[in-house]
Order: sequence, then C-alpha cells, then structure tokens
Amino acid sequence: MKPPKRLQSLIEEGLIDTVVRQLMSGKEAMVYVVRCGGETRCAKVYKEATERSFRQAVDYTENRKVKNTRQARAMAKGTRFGRQAQEAAWQSAEVDALYRLAAAGVRVPRPHNFCDGVLLMELVTDEHGDAAPRLNDVAFTPEQARTHHGTLLIEVVRMLCAGVVHGDLSEFNILLGSEQGVDGPVIIDLPQAVDAAGNNHAKRMLLRDVDNLRGFFGRFAPELLHTDFGLEIWALYERGVLDPEVVLTGRFERKVGAVDVGGVMREIDDARAEEAARQVRMQAVG
Repeated sequence: MKPPKRLQSLIEEGLIDTVVRQLMSGKEAMVYVVRCGGETRCAKVYKEATERSFRQAVDYTENRKVKNTRQARAMAKGTRFGRQAQEAAWQSAEVDALYRLAAAGVRVPRPHNFCDGVLLMELVTDEHGDAAPRLNDVAFTPEQARTHHGTLLIEVVRMLCAGVVHGDLSEFNILLGSEQGVDGPVIIDLPQAVDAAGNNHAKRMLLRDVDNLRGFFGRFAPELLHTDFGLEIWALYERGVLDPEVVLTGRFERKVGAVDVGGVMREIDDARAEEAARQVRMQAVG
C-alpha cells in the first residue's frame, strides 16, 4: 500500500522498509503492519489530540514527568507549547511503560523504536502467524476463561510490582497471542498507564481494570463474578508484600464504617465515565 505521510520519515531513515497494510484504527492511534528488514512489525501512529475520541483526563496525567519546569508551567497554563509538551508526554508514557513492563517480564508487545510520534513494536500474532485477535472477538469455554483470567491477574500483579497501573484494561486492549506455540493474553494500549505510587487515582484505576477482567470472563465462567481480586491485590501492595508469586484467593474482607457519601458519588461518576468510554470503544470496533 502507499505509505501514509506520517510513516514517510521512518522509511527515509531506513527504520521501515515497506508498509504492508493498515491493521486497525483506534481511539488514539492508527496501527499499520510494516516490514523492517526480515521482520514483520507494527507501527502505531498516534493521532493528534484534536482527532482523538479519548481525552487526556487529569486523572491519567497527574504526576506525569516532563523534561523541565518550563514545560510543566506551559502545560499548566495550556499554552501552545504546553499542549505540544503534554502531547509528547502522553505518547512517551506508552513507550516508557512498554520498556519498563517488558523488562519486568510482563507480556506486552516488545518495543523497538519511537520516532516522530510513531512507535515501532512487535506484531502480536496467533498460531498461524496472522495478527492476533482481541479478547472481545473470541468466545471461551469456562475452563479457558478461568485460565486466561488467572493469567491476566498475574500480569496485573507483575505490572503493579513494576509500579505501573494500566488504567484502561479491558477485553478491547488485550490480544490472544501465540508465542512458540503457547497461547496466552498480551496486554496492549498503554498511553494512559499511571505510576502506582505517584498517582492518587491509581487504586481506583487498578480496581476498575480488575473489575473489567472479572466482568468479561464472568460471562463464560459465572463463578468469577463473585470474586474480589482487586481489593486483595491493592491491600497486598499497600502492605508491601505483593509479588508475582503471590497466591491470590479472590476474597477480601471489607471494613465496616461510616459511609463516605462523597466517595460514593465519585464512584458513580467514574462508572458513568467508564461506560461512556466503553460505548466509544464499541463504536470504534463496529
């Protein structure tokens, strides 16, 4: 196919040889299958902020690191330079998270390069070498659902041990890949990843990620709907005893106390926002 304009500079630099086809168009990026030397990879081309349906909510960008105080001031004021700096920080968040998580052994696409707003990374494939499907495109037996749910909980724990919360984890951004004949989920789409220790909303996002997994796999294995892994994981993290080898029970004893009405209302607002974002994802898939 004719190379998109945004990939032309990478072709001129020799980072990409040819563009094979468009793989998908998401809420924050276009993804293409490309050839690089003897390998097939994917190129994620980030959309401009004005073209995205997913907005950089302050919950996600809280405590994002920038290069200097000038950038931080400009971002706070919303100047043109500040918006450009914010966009760069948004894009680099996924790159940083991918390298960090890959080093921690989390099953994510291996990053190869980041240039001119384009992320070159591993193309996750199925057992036939084709692009791997997303979980929402696959039906599972109860046993498969329990297995993949358990695998993903381990990945969530491994991410949290590396100091990262995905922040938007669902069946729409997990691929069912096959590596050396072993099938398993691969986590993608991390521009909204947050620092677990530095973001005040990290707990809520972690709980939402785990709840999304429970809701999806609970369609195939209903007993999962009665588990409470999110609070259990976060409690272990807060106590400093969380590690990838931990044995989770799915049970958590809640403390009984006065009702925080303000907190309940915030949870309701968050749930509404999440449902609106989910509808946007479903429209994009359709």
